[in-house]
Amino acid sequence: MSDSESTSPPAATPVVRAAQRWNIVWVVPVLALLLGGWMLYRNFTTQGPIAEVRFETADGIAGKKTEVRCRSVHVGYVSDVKLAGDLKSVLIYLDLDPDYDVLLRKGTRFWVVKFRVSSSDVSGLGTLLAGNYIELDPGPPDAEKEIHFTGLETPPATSRDIPGRRLVLTADEAGSLTAGSPIYYRGFEVGRVESRNLEPKNQRVTYDVFITDAYSRLVTQNVHFWNTSGIDISAGASGFKIRTPSLQALVAGGATFGVPTGVSPGAPVADGAVFPLFENADAAESSTFMPTMKFLLLFDQSVRGLVKAAPVEFRGIPIGRVADVSFNYLQAADDARIPVLIEIDPSLFRRETAEKITRPDEEFIKDAVKHGLRATLKTGSLLTGALFVDFDYYKDPLPAELIKIGDLSSIPTMSSGFAQLETKLTAILDKLQALPIDETMKKIGTAADEAATTIAEARGTLKELQATAAAARKTLDSPEFAKLPTDLRTTLSALDKSVSSVGPDGAIQGDLLRTLDELRAALRSLKSLSSTIDDKPNSLLFGRDSSGNPTPKAPKAHR
Repeated sequence: MSDSESTSPPAATPVVRAAQRWNIVWVVPVLALLLGGWMLYRNFTTQGPIAEVRFETADGIAGKKTEVRCRSVHVGYVSDVKLAGDLKSVLIYLDLDPDYDVLLRKGTRFWVVKFRVSSSDVSGLGTLLAGNYIELDPGPPDAEKEIHFTGLETPPATSRDIPGRRLVLTADEAGSLTAGSPIYYRGFEVGRVESRNLEPKNQRVTYDVFITDAYSRLVTQNVHFWNTSGIDISAGASGFKIRTPSLQALVAGGATFGVPTGVSPGAPVADGAVFPLFENADAAESSTFMPTMKFLLLFDQSVRGLVKAAPVEFRGIPIGRVADVSFNYLQAADDARIPVLIEIDPSLFRRETAEKITRPDEEFIKDAVKHGLRATLKTGSLLTGALFVDFDYYKDPLPAELIKIGDLSSIPTMSSGFAQLETKLTAILDKLQALPIDETMKKIGTAADEAATTIAEARGTLKELQATAAAARKTLDSPEFAKLPTDLRTTLSALDKSVSSVGPDGAIQGDLLRTLDELRAALRSLKSLSSTIDDKPNSLLFGRDSSGNPTPKAPKAHR
């Protein structure tokens, strides 16, 4: 061992003192810890609910920038925008303020408010400067809490908080009725269409309709809704019909409702009531018709122009409609008649009132057929050629009865006026065809030739008459004819003198009288001569007796 090691100093003795319990250095970390805890607490206590909304696109939406509003009041903002896993939509996460946690419940709707131009209105003008934002419409107050939603691509027409009546309309085709289209009552706008949806399962179109609270009582159980979009042009048995709605309904579409004629309004309906949407007013009006009987009509003429739903009338009063026109109702394959199935309500043309009806409808129809009830086809419009079925009582019709064809009763029919006219025309044409038209035409041709010859001769005669007239005119215009009146007067004067000589005082008259006297004397002599010859024929030889007394004759002897 070395000397240095042997001579090392002794170890120092430690001085033990009590440790200081508090140091000013720990103030900073403690404060930082407290501040961090307070911030964490503040973060957790002030953090609002997060909602996930699915949209088709994120057009106009930006994270940490786009606002979320309810009634135009700021309630949160868009925290994040992500592409959905199916790559067909986007997920937008909304961070709402804690005070608005109650807004996230089932039935809450979200849509993007932006500048939109549609056929019915223009909306979102304010977003041109302030930018797009997401509008929130809270669901029912008693609904359950929900954080996953599907956003609306188009904004709803009205908010759920606005009082009114919300209905559902169903139709087979959508037509031009869209979201925002007006709903009318007697031409006055009382509501709007909120949305339009297609149900693939039921293959129908549904409309969510809102009626304002002031007019909600007009919607009763028996009202009918019909489409008034565009210009309605229809042609039927009553001719052409043209209906034009208001300009707004013409551009944006529209529907109207009302109670059909003769139907009581009924009680008011509640929210969610479902009504069918008819194509037009005629369809809505005819929907109240409830036929009670079906009959089969067999026609021996063409039914071109007769369609389904064509009217069935009794002396101009509608009593039914045509249900079908098909050969399927015939049982015999060789039957060439055209079957027409009709639906009628016999009570509409019965003279008895509802309280006095005692006989069944079937018995009433049988009795009516026996008394001459027949069905005919008549033309409702010459322009469209549409036909309708007309019932009437005819005098002295062919005997017929109500018969059964399968399960249907058949009412006898008669040919219509046009068919009868066609039959008569056909008969007339047949008679005309049977006439010797060729021979008649030949005779007519011969007569025409003779007439032409006669006309030529008449023309020659006319020329001769014209020549004679010209000669007569020449004679009348000649100076000799001008002297004719003077010569006639001279002749008449001479004739007057001659007639005067023949008169009672004329010389000729005296000569005639003397001649007559001599003629009388001669006649007396002849008479005397004849008497003498008669009494004494020999007097011509011996002469007559000297005496002038005749010799008496002896009487004849009697035998």
